[in-house]
Amino acid sequence: MSHARATHLTRRGLLAAGGALGLGAALAACGDGKGKDDTSDKAAKNASGPWSFKDDRGTTVKLDKVPANIVAFTGVAAALYDYGIQVKGVFGPTKTKAGKADVQAGDMDVSKVTVLGNAWGQFSIEKYASLAPDVLITTLFDDAGTLWYVPEESKKKIAQLAPSVGISVYDRQITQPLQRMWDLAESLGADMKAAEITAAKKRFEDAAARLRAAAKAKPDIKVMAASASDQIFYVSGTNLSIDLEYFKALGVNFVEPPESAKDKNGGGGWYESLSWENVDKYQADIIMMDDRSSTIQPADITKATWKKLPAVKAGQVISRSPEPILSYDKCVPLLTNLAEALEKAKKVG
Repeated sequence: MSHARATHLTRRGLLAAGGALGLGAALAACGDGKGKDDTSDKAAKNASGPWSFKDDRGTTVKLDKVPANIVAFTGVAAALYDYGIQVKGVFGPTKTKAGKADVQAGDMDVSKVTVLGNAWGQFSIEKYASLAPDVLITTLFDDAGTLWYVPEESKKKIAQLAPSVGISVYDRQITQPLQRMWDLAESLGADMKAAEITAAKKRFEDAAARLRAAAKAKPDIKVMAASASDQIFYVSGTNLSIDLEYFKALGVNFVEPPESAKDKNGGGGWYESLSWENVDKYQADIIMMDDRSSTIQPADITKATWKKLPAVKAGQVISRSPEPILSYDKCVPLLTNLAEALEKAKKVG
């Protein structure tokens, strides 16, 4: 499906379902948790006085006190949880069909949050209102300020109930939104000097150095970022995606499909759509596969063309999180997994 033929809503739905590895760029083309509840309680009690935060839309939210009733996109809530901030409600992929925590929920105890909607287009305004929300927090996958996973048809009603904060994950390296989430958590009362938080940041820095070294040692190893659906195999370019842009800056050699290249106006797409018959269009030594529950995971892919790919036959397939949880703790594995794969990789493509 080309970007030119897709409607605005279809693009957003496809991105949410996992079709686009970089997620929301098509919008622009149209756009260990132990003890953390206690930490959150302490932070809430210690925080007093007026609160303000300028988000990545340039919007400054001002409240009389630090927000206590926070509702957030699941991935944002998971990041805040790692910093000791507990939200009251979430929207977005939170529980799997089996009732377990979705990969995007991180370490959160999903039984302790009110789920307003678990899939694209789902957002219970009634439940949202019942929480008496102080603020809604989500990410931005375009430069137009579109709030991720907030339904277009009900966004005005939702906006009337509480102000919103948007953290951009569009066309920048992951270090930027990581810092923005850090700043947000700190404003909400998180203790950013806590040992586990500073240690996680140090692990991230060490992991980045390891990945840079691995990429330098294996410059000829080609990496492909991909996502699987029943009918389509998506190959992502590095432009726009916060993780891939950062990995590329560290020296990782990626497959770059032309259809994902940005145009002179900064639009373009995140990915190229291929039929399963053409999954061998690009030669890759390592394949990073979308780990979201809305996509088909490598172990469940039965297509013969997939099994014939050199990287698959060599066992050089790893997971990728296109919607990273923006805490340093959760981003460390993104770096170490790729670094380890590069260190062990053989040229097969």
